Amino acid sequence: MKLFLSTLSILTLILLYPVDTPTQEFYGKAVYQTKTKMELGNWGARMSEAQKKQIEARLKNRLEKTYTLSFNKTESIFKEEEVLDAISGATDSWGKNFTPGESYKNIADNELVQTQEFYGKKFLVKDKILEIDWKMGTESKQVGQYMCFKATASVPSKALTWYEFSWGELRSAEKPEGEAGVAMTEIEAWYTPQVPVGHGPAEFAGLPGLIMEVSFGGTTMLCSKIVINPKEKVKIQAPDKGKEIGKISYKETVVKKMTEMRNNRGRRRSR
Repeated sequence: MKLFLSTLSILTLILLYPVDTPTQEFYGKAVYQTKTKMELGNWGARMSEAQKKQIEARLKNRLEKTYTLSFNKTESIFKEEEVLDAISGATDSWGKNFTPGESYKNIADNELVQTQEFYGKKFLVKDKILEIDWKMGTESKQVGQYMCFKATASVPSKALTWYEFSWGELRSAEKPEGEAGVAMTEIEAWYTPQVPVGHGPAEFAGLPGLIMEVSFGGTTMLCSKIVINPKEKVKIQAPDKGKEIGKISYKETVVKKMTEMRNNRGRRRSR
């Protein structure tokens, strides 16, 4: 009887969490919906609810996005699905300067290749995948038809926002050394061993299963659809167009350009 129960348990685990075989070809696509909370700070306190809703409508393309993650066992491509602005009928050209481009990751080689466009110039950011010290939890929950388990981590905020920019960054950089400190971002992720790959959306990877949901800094990314081994084979290839640069150098390039813009604007006002 004990032998029967033991055999049944093993078979159940095999069915629940598929085991890779050397000859098995494995690839898929996952669609993620993202939502970011709108932070208006002190400025928002002086606005009416109608004004806030109007701003939310105008910023909808930046606050709510759809991404596709294409993957095989070791590689993935993560990119945004481009949509037209609900009000203007155009794409968000200004926002493109500070949003992530198409991102390729090879978890076997610890390689990141990401396209970025900044004021009409194309960059090819080549660097390592963000190293995250995940803390594995015991909590579980169902996301769609997949059983997921919780993992948490804390990483420097700059590691997640190296392609972004805010005027507050310039003020922080101009503070005396030692005053600014290192801002950290808390991450909560839910992964599923039922899809046995170490991939995830955006900068996230390195868990024993596909990351189905991740929350960080006011943003939540939730997987709404997965297709495993679709009839049309998924092609994954690292982008290769643009000026090659690392994350740190790219950030310095953006900050330098924005500083020049601020200084030139100040000179025009003083005339």
